[in-house]
Amino acid sequence: MSLFGLVSRNQKTFRPKKSSPGSKGAQLKNHIDATLGSGNLREAVKLPPGEDINEWLAVNTVDFFNQVNILFGTLTEFCTAGNCPTMTAGPRYEYRWADGVTIKKPIEVAAPKYVEYLMDWIESYLDDETIFPQKLGAPFPATFRDVVKTIFKRLFRVYAHIYHSHFQKIVSLKEEAHLNTCFKHFVLFTWEFRLIDNAELTPLQDLVESIIQY
Repeated sequence: MSLFGLVSRNQKTFRPKKSSPGSKGAQLKNHIDATLGSGNLREAVKLPPGEDINEWLAVNTVDFFNQVNILFGTLTEFCTAGNCPTMTAGPRYEYRWADGVTIKKPIEVAAPKYVEYLMDWIESYLDDETIFPQKLGAPFPATFRDVVKTIFKRLFRVYAHIYHSHFQKIVSLKEEAHLNTCFKHFVLFTWEFRLIDNAELTPLQDLVESIIQY
């Protein structure tokens, strides 16, 4: 299966957000693409000189949302309720879902359902212009960084599940290099801006440390 050949079951959640042409977001997205093309991920994650930190966090949040969505989209025929009845990251870690609104008490759900809930939840924030403003100069809310941190924390859980439960399938699909590059980019970005608490990284601690220390 092609990495970008999204299966129909995942089309509901794969709805990438595009910045308006000429907007600050579009300019920053071009900067991201250009710096990633250099192959230096450590430089690519740094805040460009003179840019607003919240704008940078916002554009990258959309990018990482899309990356994780695409990666998981390659696994939807393998990550099923039958194969993955709970959202785990190895035998010691299980993630339960709650959004604090419609589901206030964390519930146990199958891994694909967890990811579906997560992508819908993230998208609801990305579409809310009071949180992710689309107009140049529009203010970000005081809670913006907390929202971003929660999004990244939960996106990390998808990576943790993929590595623990589906890495051999990733290898058989010859996607491990792409997965590893995406995860390295994700880790370096979250480390640069301290977006995920160390305790949350424990399921992939060795891999995270190898990326940071390399």
